[in-house]
Amino acid sequence: MNVDKQLDAKGLACPMPIVKTKKAIGEIESGQVLEVATTDAGAKQDLTAWTSSTGHTLLDDKEENGVFTFWIQKG
Repeated sequence: MNVDKQLDAKGLACPMPIVKTKKAIGEIESGQVLEVATTDAGAKQDLTAWTSSTGHTLLDDKEENGVFTFWIQKG
């Protein structure tokens, strides 16, 4: 997957991963992809809801060794 920007939100508790994601998504163009890495277990639910309510697309997500990674395409 072609990633245009990466965000390291590891170690941050809710709501900071969403706050940082919102800022980072504003720094890329429509259609570009933001990769978000976080250790906040609630991020999957939060980012899924946030992307659907803001017109962005959650392309994929994975968990590996306690790190949750999300790929979000800007709407």
